[in-house]
Amino acid sequence: MIISAKYLMTGDGKTVLEDKAVVTGSDGKIRKIGSKEELIKEYPEEEVKEYGDATILPGLCDMHAHLGYWYSQPDSFNYGPQLIMLYALQHAQAAFERGITSVRDMSSAHGVCKNLKLAAEKGFITIPKITHTDTGICMTGGHAWEEVEQVDGPWEVRKEIRKQVRDGAEWVKVLTTHRSHIPELTQEELDAAVDECHRRGIKCGVHAGTNPGIQMCIDAGFDTIEHATFMTLDHAKQMAEKGIAWTPTIMAYTLLYDICKEKMENHAGAPVNDPVMQKEIKDYQYFEPAYKAYRDNFKAFYDTGVTVIAGTDMVMYQSPLLPLPRELQYMVEYGITPVQAIQTATSNPAKVLGVEDQRGLIKEGLDADILVVGGNLSEDITRLNDVKLVTMDGKRVFEDGIRYVGTSNMFM
Repeated sequence: MIISAKYLMTGDGKTVLEDKAVVTGSDGKIRKIGSKEELIKEYPEEEVKEYGDATILPGLCDMHAHLGYWYSQPDSFNYGPQLIMLYALQHAQAAFERGITSVRDMSSAHGVCKNLKLAAEKGFITIPKITHTDTGICMTGGHAWEEVEQVDGPWEVRKEIRKQVRDGAEWVKVLTTHRSHIPELTQEELDAAVDECHRRGIKCGVHAGTNPGIQMCIDAGFDTIEHATFMTLDHAKQMAEKGIAWTPTIMAYTLLYDICKEKMENHAGAPVNDPVMQKEIKDYQYFEPAYKAYRDNFKAFYDTGVTVIAGTDMVMYQSPLLPLPRELQYMVEYGITPVQAIQTATSNPAKVLGVEDQRGLIKEGLDADILVVGGNLSEDITRLNDVKLVTMDGKRVFEDGIRYVGTSNMFM
């Protein structure tokens, strides 16, 4: 297939080409980039898709997803293993409509992502490329203890990580702060988690939003820090120096601030169906400064050179599924360019995941994971909402409002 448009954004955070086309091969790779005329002449047998005033870019990657997060459902008692798997499948396939072709799942029910990937490999389903943890790890009674594994002490931490690696985890997720400045896991426990992961050759991310927990995680040497809501400029500089990536998840905290504010102002005393939201409303005083912290500091932190990776962390009942375009829009509203924002969801994630030789850029020889949106994306980040075409390994997975599933090109 030859895909042609007025603009081509490579995903490297700076390069935007004009009047270029991309040809994909039967091997699922990008064969060549050139002018449409040149490629038609060289590959006359290929179907040509001309999009005119549109932008070609790499498929997006959501670096903080919870595909199998069912705890916030009002009828969570109904969610056994089979229903959780179907819920996760629906969640994963919704990614294509947002231009997302890969995700990092940062804690779902045990075995969900492993089996989704296996089903995709067998051709039963078509879903984005998943990199996943198992369930998260926290201290006894720690953040999200009802949903993750509880451990205490460095050897319990190591044992749980060994179990998760045995069971197929590709990353490890640790949680060490919640809504206060009291850190949960000790420095010894955090150090053990990082050491155990790195000596086993896998990476680890950590949920840390407050201090001194953030500094403890930097000292431990995690590969990514999730949220880091109240980090300082010095923290960002340290992370840049140590090669620790930052997943801000602006959308998650801003949405919670907006929802809690609206419910408190307009529905005071009314029952809330979402059991998770019931608890979040109690933490309203946390979300307003969190929203302001991202708004007021994001650009300064970005400018330190810390690697920023985009993630959405959507878990509330009826919240939008994987709203990555909105996350990138917040980044632009808070000071960076659309081209820079796209890098946080394309080549930056690929490097953090260690797959930069496979995807993350529009580049010859890489996977043909391609997104086409209407208009000039380099000037207007909201053009991400106008998805024309998504391919994964050169195959259509979404086009003109139709989501393609399965190996027989059925659609829904």
